Amino acid sequence: MQEVLYEGKSKLIFRGEDDASILIRYKDTATAFNGEKKEELAGKGRLNAEISNIIFAYLAENGVKTHLIRVVDETSVLVRKAEIIMVEVIIRNVAAGSFSKKYGVPEGTELKNTIVEFSLKNDALGDPMINESQITALGLATKDDLEEMTSQALRINRLLCELFEKAGIRLVDFKLEFGRAGGEILLCDEISPDSCRLWDMDTGKKLDKDRFRHDLGDVLEGYRDVLRRLKNNVG
Repeated sequence: MQEVLYEGKSKLIFRGEDDASILIRYKDTATAFNGEKKEELAGKGRLNAEISNIIFAYLAENGVKTHLIRVVDETSVLVRKAEIIMVEVIIRNVAAGSFSKKYGVPEGTELKNTIVEFSLKNDALGDPMINESQITALGLATKDDLEEMTSQALRINRLLCELFEKAGIRLVDFKLEFGRAGGEILLCDEISPDSCRLWDMDTGKKLDKDRFRHDLGDVLEGYRDVLRRLKNNVG
């Protein structure tokens, strides 16, 4: 039996083929509100894995460096071992979620420019927002690291907006994680309906984890719709 190195809310981490790799397996667990709401949704892990793998392959084809080495099976991927930078990058194209609540801006409001936010990757503290001077003061990342992460995040945003628009989906916002490996900063973790807000461009229907957060029903149907549309518009 493989040794579990770490178990997160939605993934299991195992030893890889060598010291430079690890195996990630997606779980069927759905969580929201920092783990306060939790449920097992059969097939969710497979859907997230397939969606994220399609997106990571698309980004790699367009010059984005990622940790993905290869897909192992329908819920598992082999990736480069990286030192995760404990700062998440959040990109917002449209007002929604915590941004709307915090600043009193109605969901769906068009923003005059793309917003880049940072949050501390710390579940115990609720992943609080953190600014650049706080990040460098705490030694979480250097100014150069943050510039590179921001540049990559904005490039990824442009690529994904184009991809999702072809699929009739509006990319509202999403979060990214980065890590260091071999002297490079790589895109890590996943990009899926768990980490993005995705709305149908015509109807505004939510196709992401907000369906679980707010009891909108048909959670996995939204994920399946995203997967179907991506398959029809990639390659």
